[in-house]
Amino acid sequence: MTLPRLNIYRHDRGGRALVTLAGVIDPASAPKVRTALERCLHDGITVIDVDLTTVDRCDGSGLRVFLDVSRHAARNHATLRLYHPSAQTERLLTDTGFDRLLRETRPGGARPQRVWRRGERHRERAAR
Repeated sequence: MTLPRLNIYRHDRGGRALVTLAGVIDPASAPKVRTALERCLHDGITVIDVDLTTVDRCDGSGLRVFLDVSRHAARNHATLRLYHPSAQTERLLTDTGFDRLLRETRPGGARPQRVWRRGERHRERAAR
């Protein structure tokens, strides 16, 4: 018996949904994630909390899904938040500059700090 690469669980409470992902997010499973998150928006959910605690690995295709759905949510006055990513997934988000999707807090309420590349902080401030 072959186990699915990714399981998706959804629990709604009012206008909020908790989507728990378990497994691997890669090119084979990313469309399944996109469908589940887009379904939340279609159903009128305004806050989508994605629990990544049991995601073993997330590659660029998963990142693309999270970014696309986040943008779609913003256009519909909704939000997408990612919680409890693995170190690999957190690094992927941080290294690409999309750690704004993270809503995880550290002990004491501190947010994860982005690792800045040389000159990057200056360019970002200048762009504001």
